Amino acid sequence: MGHQPNRTLVNEPFNPRTILAVWNKAAVVPECNQSEFRKDRCGALMRFADYDNVNSIFGWEIDHEKPVARGGTDDLDNLQPLHWRNNRGKSDSWPDWNCSHPAR
Repeated sequence: MGHQPNRTLVNEPFNPRTILAVWNKAAVVPECNQSEFRKDRCGALMRFADYDNVNSIFGWEIDHEKPVARGGTDDLDNLQPLHWRNNRGKSDSWPDWNCSHPAR
């Protein structure tokens, strides 16, 4: 089985400390509570409570900027928050990719 979304190099869930550190890398939305809502690099709105929830319009995941399949690591510098649709659209693309779920 290949690498699954929202998992470490060894396919384990990210720990709460890493999840929060990655969340804090997302863009603050001035009119929203930054602990609750932020935007990914495509401008898609995410809600912290909807981490790993693909049934939510605000769901988000931790993406390996340089994909695991291309030698990416679990270092915080290589992790970014992405709306789950952008993460799925990105897949193993690197270094260039287009946002599949941009801001509305």
